[in-house]
Amino acid sequence: MPPAEIAPSPDRTAAPAAPQVTVTPVAGRIGAVLGGVRLSGDLDAGTVQEIRDALHAHKVVFFRGQDHLDDREQVAFTRLLGEPSVHPLVDHDDGFVLPITSGYGGQADAWHTDLTFVPDFPAVSILRAVRLPAFGGDTMWANTAAAYAGMPEPLRDFADRLDAVHSNVYDYSALAPERDPEAHAWYRELLAAAPFEAVHPVVGVHPETRERTLLLGGFAQRLDGFSAADSATLVRLLQGHVIRAENTVRWSWRPGDVAMWDNRATQHRVVADFGDAVRVLHRTTVGGPESEGVDGRRGRVAGVPGRA
Repeated sequence: MPPAEIAPSPDRTAAPAAPQVTVTPVAGRIGAVLGGVRLSGDLDAGTVQEIRDALHAHKVVFFRGQDHLDDREQVAFTRLLGEPSVHPLVDHDDGFVLPITSGYGGQADAWHTDLTFVPDFPAVSILRAVRLPAFGGDTMWANTAAAYAGMPEPLRDFADRLDAVHSNVYDYSALAPERDPEAHAWYRELLAAAPFEAVHPVVGVHPETRERTLLLGGFAQRLDGFSAADSATLVRLLQGHVIRAENTVRWSWRPGDVAMWDNRATQHRVVADFGDAVRVLHRTTVGGPESEGVDGRRGRVAGVPGRA
């Protein structure tokens, strides 16, 4: 009889398998919870790509239980996705980390896309819960690619040709006047001294997925070439498609939560239903290229001629 084959001993020196990222959608058109990931600056390239793929598919992704993260590690993770960027107006001591703090009126309680008052606004935003109210303070996101795809074709064709002027006159970092009148006056003076205006195509082409998205939100002050009345009517029509209930997701924060969204394909807002309670989240952003329209025209500083 031939000798029985002996199974080889397991190689106990082999590196453990990389964690598998699980993706659980939380709404029909936007949003997913990613599991099996401990966020850090040490994630392997494969895991980062899985996160990026989920982000492009679901527009906003959520991570529970990231209590280990601090500002330094949040920035380190942000660097894995691209070059971190800073808010062009706010001078703070934390480098790439921007505190979004209720005590200073930093409650983005109107729909917006981050920092569209500059031509090269962020590609990705990452928000980490630091201090949460006992109740309320959810954040909502809307899928602007789904909004565009769902519009009637004649309206899409019309929107493709529009440009909008975005300005920091509306800026959610502004201090609430009723909480600190002197600080609010100082901030308004800052805006006057450092105004930002950019012109973007209303329909943008995503730099990676090549989806068409609606680029509007609270920073969009008016449509270029239209009267104030016509502009307001048209913006209201288009914005209404963005915030239709089926294009949105609402997230109830827990300690240790992190949200990351594709800033080129979403709008978001806080639900400001937590009274005078303190709500603090820390945001980092990844820089992006100038916006791009369907005909190749680019986002630009207002007053500078466009280019195809």
